[in-house]
Amino acid sequence: MALPTDNLLALFRSIVDIESVSHHERELADAIETTLRGCAHLEIIRDGDAVMARTDLGRGERVIIAGHLDTVPVDGNLPSTTTGTGDQIIVHGRGTCDMKGGIAVMVWLAQRLAAPNRDITWVFYDCEEIEDTANGLRRLAAGHPDWLEADLAVLMEPTSARIEGGCQGTTRFDITTTGVAAHSARSWLGHNAIHDIADVLERARGFDARQIEVDGLVYREGLNATLISGGLASNVVPPSCTVQINYRFAPDKSGEQALALMTELFEEWTLQLRDLSPGARPGLDQPAAAAFVAAVGGEPRPKYGWTDVARFASLGMPAVNYGPGDAGKAHAIDEQCPLPDLDACVDALERWLSS
Repeated sequence: MALPTDNLLALFRSIVDIESVSHHERELADAIETTLRGCAHLEIIRDGDAVMARTDLGRGERVIIAGHLDTVPVDGNLPSTTTGTGDQIIVHGRGTCDMKGGIAVMVWLAQRLAAPNRDITWVFYDCEEIEDTANGLRRLAAGHPDWLEADLAVLMEPTSARIEGGCQGTTRFDITTTGVAAHSARSWLGHNAIHDIADVLERARGFDARQIEVDGLVYREGLNATLISGGLASNVVPPSCTVQINYRFAPDKSGEQALALMTELFEEWTLQLRDLSPGARPGLDQPAAAAFVAAVGGEPRPKYGWTDVARFASLGMPAVNYGPGDAGKAHAIDEQCPLPDLDACVDALERWLSS
């Protein structure tokens, strides 16, 4: 089934209405592949539930424009609905913001930009919303590295149609304190592990979360205890307690440097590492990125949170986040995206790729 491509609103709603929760993107991938295979200017490959399409015009520069097809689970918010009229239309439904508005822009432009001033690789991939090992972009980088070579990557995550450069890094780790179980009526016979975790929490609370300038953008760091568990019963002195800590760090440091900083901060305890994902420097001083900023206009902002721009950065290219929708509405029960955001992204990308 091909997607309707003569009207941006109809295209957007059609994409949203194809449910594509992680691991179930096939129907949407099929529709995008069918739609783009009719374009003589595109070379296309399919890898699982990912689709890549590219021009090969011998231009002096190549850019990647990428977006993930999957969403978090539906919560009674499909099919899509709309409110407003004219230039005030808002589309509501799961995936509108994260990130099918960006996917709609990509399909719309991939069909129309037959002779861009830069060669373009369009990357539609699966399984971004779940565990890293399933990530479709990771799989594509391993299986088709030549398709992911470019001078700049634009990831169409929701940014309200404003450029957000780079992204924070993130690491999560557990700290466990050990006590001795005893009846709470005879607590002197035991040792309370929950009481001991207070020292860990106090250390985290006292951390100096800095604001760090990286390539002209200021990133705020954050260290938070996010989960805690412990105890056996209400009448037992708890023999163990575990707190999970999440450190969001500026892209001035590597993942290894961030982990070393945490190891030093919590030197009295053993850190049980859950995950570690380095951030990405914005790289806005690179020629391809600077040209993109000039075409889009506005003042770039730092990206708070981790996105797949970090994967592109690890492949040796600058990468930015730029797409329709307010990230504050991502995953929300009232997830939504204004149609004017899509129009703004289409206009800006056309200026950049056609001028």
